[in-house]
Amino acid sequence: MAAALPLLATCSLLVDPSIGRRAALATVPAGIVAALGGTREARALSPCPPGANNCLSTAASSPVGKLATWKFPKGMDKAAAIDSLEKVLDSYPQAGQADVDKGGWSRVDDKLASAGYARLEFRSGLGNMARFFNGGKPFVDDLELSVEDGFACIRSSSRVGDSDLGVNKKRVNFIAAALRSSGWDAPDVQ
Repeated sequence: MAAALPLLATCSLLVDPSIGRRAALATVPAGIVAALGGTREARALSPCPPGANNCLSTAASSPVGKLATWKFPKGMDKAAAIDSLEKVLDSYPQAGQADVDKGGWSRVDDKLASAGYARLEFRSGLGNMARFFNGGKPFVDDLELSVEDGFACIRSSSRVGDSDLGVNKKRVNFIAAALRSSGWDAPDVQ
């Protein structure tokens, strides 16, 4: 297993970087990924930067910022899970919730139905923090979702700053709660 670590760590150097993370990861033998305790799917999204206090990801390698994957109900196929997830995402209030995301949100890379992947942008309101620290523009956070066989991977991250003041946690927990009401196993972030 020790010999597998350098191969996995340098795998992206062995392939054309223009093909993207998913395609590069597909070149790693499944046995190596399994031996390291991972899955191809869980590593399809980027991990958080080391020590980041403004990022949550199912691909995080340390306990800080580590999310559990969201498992859809037994008997639900991937297409039905994507439909269920789409409905939950569409129900997220444009006016925000729990005092976050007051500037609304939009889908910027929406391939959920066709490829099981989506990236959404969430915007803060124009409070004093945005006025002072971000030039009067709302802060923008990214939420990435990758639906695999039996589960979904998640990454929610602020683009700037060292702390997100709990914004990503509130966003992820809101979505997770809505999924749980549809039978998903989607734990809250503690």
